[in-house]
Amino acid sequence: MDMLFQWLLLTAAVAAGWFVGRYFRAERSSVRDISDESSVRERLQFLFTNYSDQAVENFVQSLAVNRETVGLHLSIGAHFRNKGETDRAILIHQNLLARPELPGHFSPQVTFELARDYLAAGLLDRAEALFHQLMDDRGYGERAAAELIELYQQEKEWGKAAQVARTLMKSRLDPQLARQLAYITCELADDCLHRDDRWGTQKLVREALSIDANCVRASFILSTLQARQGNYREAANQCLKVFDQNPEFGPEAVDRFMKLERSHGDVGRNAKKLRKLYEQHPGTSLLLALAEAVEHVSGRQAAIELLRNELETRPSVGGLLRLVELSGYERGLATGEGRLVSRIGQLILTNRPVYRCVSCGFSGQQLHWLCPSCKEWETVRPIQGVEAE
Repeated sequence: MDMLFQWLLLTAAVAAGWFVGRYFRAERSSVRDISDESSVRERLQFLFTNYSDQAVENFVQSLAVNRETVGLHLSIGAHFRNKGETDRAILIHQNLLARPELPGHFSPQVTFELARDYLAAGLLDRAEALFHQLMDDRGYGERAAAELIELYQQEKEWGKAAQVARTLMKSRLDPQLARQLAYITCELADDCLHRDDRWGTQKLVREALSIDANCVRASFILSTLQARQGNYREAANQCLKVFDQNPEFGPEAVDRFMKLERSHGDVGRNAKKLRKLYEQHPGTSLLLALAEAVEHVSGRQAAIELLRNELETRPSVGGLLRLVELSGYERGLATGEGRLVSRIGQLILTNRPVYRCVSCGFSGQQLHWLCPSCKEWETVRPIQGVEAE
């Protein structure tokens, strides 16, 4: 009796909501898509929170399918998917597709929702098949393609992801999509680099840069490739091009540049170049690199003076630690206080996050080109500030 009573109440409530919505929409022209889905969900939220899922499901089974009720079916299916009950969402959308009275122009929308159910349930093969089925649809083709790219990124199927992204680029000029395709191409280039396929790596890196000239990772891969071929100066210069692409990745670029110069070049010859870069993009990594170059050219005392002057206006823990270290060497001693400052400073730098996503706030000590949290490309960047840059 309780279930029957809940079902009757639910039917009455939905009917009332339907008639109210029908009244206010009476003068609106009909559209192909369910454009009022958000307000439908709001009206149904009370029902979802006050009646058992079994009562809601029984109601759905008995609810007629027509252009006025498709939105209710879709909203209830989305409700179950958002709750993590993907099996119920799949059942609702499968039943909806199987109903012969479903208006044909709603079929792509229901198919898209079913594909999202499969994706949420981890049934990737089924989701992939449905998204491919929708690729040529005028209303849902682009959304299906975007979901496919996300799916292939999750599975690290970079070749398939690139193929879908290129198809999508033909119909949509979007800088964000171009960046995504460039970074997917870099993943393919990185695979070639690991196989020591140098020709393939160079071809793919050039392709990535032709898609997005500001692709930072492409420059880093090209730098690594040049170093493998023995072109160390060109590899080092390739790192510094990052400052023209995205200065926020300057610290990463400087670290790679200095490693190459220490191993295969001459740190001192870069003093003027580093000073010019520091004036344009002041930061801790560039200051430390400049101090190292100045020390090679003009001696330790000149490096100490440089650090002292710059730290007065742009304080940083990294710069302070280097100043303490150089001052101790210059005086021929290392005081207990100096060692204590260095140890505490190193602890601060060791335990802090080094990178943070500018989109979602994810942070860590490793550079991810694809943010593990929000799945955006090139949003995880070196952190700026006194304890960082």
